[in-house]
Amino acid sequence: MSGAESLRVELGARAYDIHVGRGLLERAGELCAPLLAERRVFVVTDATVARLHAARLEAGFAAAGVATHRIELPPGESTKTWDELGRLLDRLLDLRPERRSLVVALGGGVVGDIAGLAASLLLRGIDFVQAPTTLLAQVDSAVGGKTAVDARQGKNLVGAFHQPRLVLCDLDALATLPGRELLAGYAEVAKYGLLGDAGFFAWCEGNAARLLAGDPAAQAHAVAESCRAKARIVGADEREAGQRALLNLGHTFAHAFETAAGYGDALLHGEAVGLGMCLAFDLSVELGLCPPADAARVRRHAAAVGLPTRPPQGGWDAGRLLALMAQDKKARGGLTFILARGIGDAFVAHDVPADAVRRILAAVLAA
Repeated sequence: MSGAESLRVELGARAYDIHVGRGLLERAGELCAPLLAERRVFVVTDATVARLHAARLEAGFAAAGVATHRIELPPGESTKTWDELGRLLDRLLDLRPERRSLVVALGGGVVGDIAGLAASLLLRGIDFVQAPTTLLAQVDSAVGGKTAVDARQGKNLVGAFHQPRLVLCDLDALATLPGRELLAGYAEVAKYGLLGDAGFFAWCEGNAARLLAGDPAAQAHAVAESCRAKARIVGADEREAGQRALLNLGHTFAHAFETAAGYGDALLHGEAVGLGMCLAFDLSVELGLCPPADAARVRRHAAAVGLPTRPPQGGWDAGRLLALMAQDKKARGGLTFILARGIGDAFVAHDVPADAVRRILAAVLAA
């Protein structure tokens, strides 16, 4: 496809393409045409994204003779709740969908998660397309079929695996992101190098500044390489029975901090992941698994790009954070973390000693 790169998530009969390039929203009707059994789609977005990008997407469908029905949600992580999910399903049902209908999730990770979960439940499951508009969603949450809402007990604890039929990563959308949101998404880019590709992490060290400054070539390379890595992992382990758990590097710490913070703006998901990856490498050093120099390198890079290496000031409680980690989806009777033997060499560790985690938390909370 001219001007774009196409990647494949190999899942047998449920395989799908990821398109990475510019101007993809304007081509949405053309690109989604093979999936359409009716000449309408349901676009789920949020108020902020709708103002920036809905007209381009809707024009793309109109050019192909496809009507769009737009549903706007409130922006922010606080939208990922049972109540908002119920309201979304009610609004979709009012439009009288069929099992052949198509939902298009236009937005960041929050929109993709709740729209995908709604699609998985509506009429016992209808198709959906991911059109991610944030860097974080393009390189992570839009690929792989994880859909969820948050619960009082923790983040993403209620959800389903429901693969999209197509992912459209329009790089033009990244130009509208606030700097903080772009940086938060970059944490997930660096993650792919840290968990399994030391060469890519070295590329990140040398090119992060260009990417964050809006360099088109750096952004295209980062998104394509991240999607390629995730597609490979998801294709081998769709439902996180094994190596897919590696994608959660830093997330056990991150989700605990996010939940304790109330999912507010004080700590964005990508910022929490950046902090969590630093702590995961610190924990790996504490357990004698990883060279201290590698953990220092991770922390140095996070600080250099502006990701947090310690949580924002606040009333953090180590005991509360530990309890939240014990409820993590990966837990199997004890504390489970993604740890590392070094940069590019992550693994799943079960029954991690709570005392070691407590020491890491005590150190970062006292800093």
